[in-house]
Amino acid sequence: MINITKESEHDIFIIKVEGDVDASSSIHLDKAIRDAIEKGQKNIVIDCTGLQYISSAGLGVFMSYIQDFEDSGSKFVLFGLNAKVANVFEILGLDQLLTIVETKGQAKSLINDEI
Repeated sequence: MINITKESEHDIFIIKVEGDVDASSSIHLDKAIRDAIEKGQKNIVIDCTGLQYISSAGLGVFMSYIQDFEDSGSKFVLFGLNAKVANVFEILGLDQLLTIVETKGQAKSLINDEI
């Protein structure tokens, strides 16, 4: 089961993901990111502190937007990955393609430094 909430803090759009992102729930994560992009959000942060599990389908969602973020000049940062989830990103090399930090403060600082 997945729970996704969205909020804005100044110029930063935060998508909080809780639970498991698998083949059936990854469509909700995809929709949340797509909606943010379509609404013109340029600074997107994914709060993964409540993310317990991510499947290849969930990882595919993030991978599918890498080029979109580069093309649009958007900033995209993930934070709060637990050790198990972070390990999956590292094994697949996604930690080299995505910006991943430990805390919300670090994510916000990184985006604010680049604005």
